[in-house]
Amino acid sequence: MNFKRTLITTALPYANGPVHIGHLAGVYVPADIYARYLRLRGEEVLMIGGSVEHGVPITIRARKEGVSPQSIVDRYHEMIKKSFEDFGISFDIYSRTTSATHNKLASDFFRKLYEEGKFIEKTSEQYYDEEAHQFLADRYITGTCPHCGNEHAYGDQCEACGTSLSPTELIHPKSAISGSKPVMWETKHWYLPLNQYESWQRQWILEEHKEGNKRGHEAWRPNVYGQCKSWLDMGLLPRAVSRDLDWGIPVPVEDAGGKVLYVWFDAPIGYISNTKELCEKYPEKFGSWEKWWKDPETKLVHFIGKDNIVFHCIVFPSMLKAEGSYILPENVPANEFLNLEDDKISTSRNWAVWLHEYLEDFPGKQDVLRYVLTANAPETKDNNFTWKDFQARNNNELVAILGNFVNRALVLTEKYFEGKVPLAGETTDYDRQTWAEFTRIQKELERLLDSYHFRDAQREAMNLARLGNKYLADTEPWKLAKTDLNRVGGILNLALQLSANLSIAFEPFLPFSMEKLRKLLNIRERFVWKDLGRADLLPKGHLLGKAELLFEKIDDALVEAQVKKLEDTKKANEAATYQTKPIRESISYDDFSKLDIRVGTVTACAKVPKADKLLQLRIDDGLKGRTIVSGIAAHYKPEELVGKQLCFVANLAPRKLRGIVSEGMILSAEDADGRLSAILPDKTVRPGSEVK
Repeated sequence: MNFKRTLITTALPYANGPVHIGHLAGVYVPADIYARYLRLRGEEVLMIGGSVEHGVPITIRARKEGVSPQSIVDRYHEMIKKSFEDFGISFDIYSRTTSATHNKLASDFFRKLYEEGKFIEKTSEQYYDEEAHQFLADRYITGTCPHCGNEHAYGDQCEACGTSLSPTELIHPKSAISGSKPVMWETKHWYLPLNQYESWQRQWILEEHKEGNKRGHEAWRPNVYGQCKSWLDMGLLPRAVSRDLDWGIPVPVEDAGGKVLYVWFDAPIGYISNTKELCEKYPEKFGSWEKWWKDPETKLVHFIGKDNIVFHCIVFPSMLKAEGSYILPENVPANEFLNLEDDKISTSRNWAVWLHEYLEDFPGKQDVLRYVLTANAPETKDNNFTWKDFQARNNNELVAILGNFVNRALVLTEKYFEGKVPLAGETTDYDRQTWAEFTRIQKELERLLDSYHFRDAQREAMNLARLGNKYLADTEPWKLAKTDLNRVGGILNLALQLSANLSIAFEPFLPFSMEKLRKLLNIRERFVWKDLGRADLLPKGHLLGKAELLFEKIDDALVEAQVKKLEDTKKANEAATYQTKPIRESISYDDFSKLDIRVGTVTACAKVPKADKLLQLRIDDGLKGRTIVSGIAAHYKPEELVGKQLCFVANLAPRKLRGIVSEGMILSAEDADGRLSAILPDKTVRPGSEVK
């Protein structure tokens, strides 16, 4: 289908914490690539973002910190907004769902559906906290997961096994507010009857957006289409659009009983209200907000993660269909999840790379992270981010391929032509072959960008730089300079034209670096997408900027510091979740009395050869002395133990360890992180003293 304009929305993050790389890889980087690409094409496009500021996650954070929900959203909205700006996510507006514009629009939206009889009212039993005197939303109920036994599952999901739950499925449910056991009380809510839209959804999704459909609509990704089909095959049920909470937009009807709009009814309307806010502020630039949301010639694209597919493909479209005057999404290119160092990203466990911290630790390297996240984009399946891969892609690709080609072209031009673009001269067959290959890659790059395959598109852009490196390596202008400077001029002209083209091809992916490249090429006005493929972007005699490196290598120390930070986080998590092992089966005193536990003084200590965990200790036991081999080498240096007194089991039968006869066992306590601490008397006693 042909559209006049494109409206891009990005999933709305909760304003209860900062943004991490999982959010960036799944939603914001691909959306920004697409928006920048369309702008380069000269198309009319809006990119809309904003913070979700209602809902239980906000109130949980506020209760945890002992502050108001408003102070939480004020703090984190500004943090998220600034992080996005510093990272180069090019929103036309990034607003919030506590704005007056949003409050009115969401209320009006609900009221219209209410007055037209589009909701149904249902009374049901829900958990109620008698101590806190309030109904409990799903996240305010915890208990044991019936699937994996995790004792800290929430009423909507178990984060240990990932299973979606309902509060009544939890074993031993309790209130997250008071810790008491909740009871079931009746409460009335308004529901959107999704079942009434099921047949329409089947037609709209399963027919009009399937691969190879003949209605001209874009096919949805297999993961999106498959999840929608699964929900539709199970049969849609009415979904509540109100909640018993004291934080949110009040249900705008009489006798609402203090209820508020359910956050996932309120939040997607934020896309509309944020657009309205922008257009009313800049009407001459963006026109009426209604042309973006109610004109069928507008293409609506939602960028989201896979956990939001149901809301954006089934619930929100049903809301729009019920209202009747809005357009529907043409595509929903949802990504899967990004893991971190082979473990699931988790905000509750602080297992994440936070954007604001990255920007502090790697100043000026926004594009490196953009590049790596796009190269590892979880477009078809969950993918993984590691710091070693981050370093390798920067050093081996951005520096060694893209940066290297541009630098060679500039340095050679400085050397042989005083930094001025030389005459192209006569082209050779190889020159023409190079441009033909460039054109082939360019067309593939466009096809991939148009179909939301950003990972492959970036790879094709890098292939253009590889093509440039190959061209210079094959033509060897540094050798020809001694005999044919005219041919060198032709070679460098082509290399510089390729460099100028790279500033276009990489603009959607690496905006900061391409701004630097334009300065190196002394280009004052950026090119547009239709210029891609031209061999005359830089005129003869054009004075280039002074050559300098486009990218810098990242050394081991920077990466090791990030790995160490994650290791410390893992240790802290293990310590926080450590549970004391249960007491073993009871024994009689007679069994215990068989153990002869003594105190001895270490007179000598050394590592056991070819055994990383073992120490060989010589113990003064008050008798003849003895040798004990102990697995504490990872926790103590030999010299630390000499002269110390330790507790040991004296009557353990001798056994050989690595050829050494061990005559006892050192007693140690194992901490939550697995660290062993030898048991030491608090006062010096005679060697051989019994422990009773």
